[in-house]
Amino acid sequence: MLKTNAFDAASSSDVSPAALEMIERRRRLLGPAYQLFYKNPVHLVRGEGVWVFDADGKRYLDVYNNVPSVGHCHPHVLEALIRQASTLNTHTRYLHDNVLNFAEKLVSTMPPELSQVMFTCTGSEANDLALRIAEDFTGGTGVIVTEFSYHGMTKAIAGLSASMGPYVKVNGDARVIPAPIHNPANPAEVGKKFAADVRAALADMRRHGIKPAALMIDTFFTSDGGFFDPAGFLKEAIDEIHKAGALYIADEVQPGYGRSGEHMWGFQRHGVLPDIVSLGKPMGNGHPMAAITIKPHILERFGSESSYFNTFGGNTVSSAVGLAVLEVIEQENLIPSVGRAGKAILDGISELATRFPAIGSVRGAGLFVSVDFTTPEGEPDSATALAVVNALREEGVLIGASGPHANILKIRPPLVFTAEHSLILVESLEKVLSKMY
Repeated sequence: MLKTNAFDAASSSDVSPAALEMIERRRRLLGPAYQLFYKNPVHLVRGEGVWVFDADGKRYLDVYNNVPSVGHCHPHVLEALIRQASTLNTHTRYLHDNVLNFAEKLVSTMPPELSQVMFTCTGSEANDLALRIAEDFTGGTGVIVTEFSYHGMTKAIAGLSASMGPYVKVNGDARVIPAPIHNPANPAEVGKKFAADVRAALADMRRHGIKPAALMIDTFFTSDGGFFDPAGFLKEAIDEIHKAGALYIADEVQPGYGRSGEHMWGFQRHGVLPDIVSLGKPMGNGHPMAAITIKPHILERFGSESSYFNTFGGNTVSSAVGLAVLEVIEQENLIPSVGRAGKAILDGISELATRFPAIGSVRGAGLFVSVDFTTPEGEPDSATALAVVNALREEGVLIGASGPHANILKIRPPLVFTAEHSLILVESLEKVLSKMY
């Protein structure tokens, strides 16, 4: 797996002795599989809104984390969690209003066809469950994913997360296709090419006697580097999947919960209707919870033949938290604010691109913006992107990099980010680039 912006002990000259001691303790206790961000890792101790604070009291603007979707430690969410945790915490095999109230609120944000919910604890579990149901409904085993996809960590889903690298093998019946192209000069070509790649994958399945089950895609293609435009370009590919008798699974763990600044769900930007939608991180504002929503006729046989239970999925506390997050998005009217803040980022960095040639494509939707760094020859420039990420960390801005070459800034802050916060980000990026060039 590409270790994007991962700490490397060999380049730890700027790390304090106290941090090195903690890093060594972490290595000893947690083993080698865990990663840390930044050349100089950050020791965070507190969060509030769009800000996080380290052990020395330094404040950082969080431009990376979609997990605290309505801001770190939002008081309304905290109050709901504390109130329910101090009253009752149990599972879904007892009657309780919370899970029903949350489910009703959640499906009310979806197209009416997606009227049933199944709760899990992680997005990995949600995608695993979606895959099980898709295979049961279609009788197929073939799944189409994109080249640098990430959908989770269970054995089945890691095998559909092509970004995991060559050590983690892609499932044998899966087919990997290129992510959509970014082509503002010829936007109609984006959907045509992606649909052609889907058709080619389906044809290859047929040649090998594999029955297709699903197209599983992150609607914003976030791990692939973020590809958003033109709105509607997914429609032709989804039509091809349905003609082949397979399902469209929309992985909304990162694009969902109003991140586009236009709609509640990323797939709505394309005017398409998924058969199953998987949800995760943003649901609980940091509380571990996830789910799928699904068309009832797809779930019918699976539900009657294979009962489903998850000890913690949909528990009374998680349901209270999930409902509170939806209430904050609605009561604080966050979606229009997301649109304004995202536009400020796009406009600001697009202006920087006219002065700093290292910036290539700047693209986004709402509070998900991707910024390519390229060489003078137009090749991906991961060294510059990672230098910018680490320089911004020193300036008090936490950001990430993504894409197959780790050359793309991944801008994905909490939804409570405002245009004023966007200006801080743009000014910090300008300061960093001015020092580099």
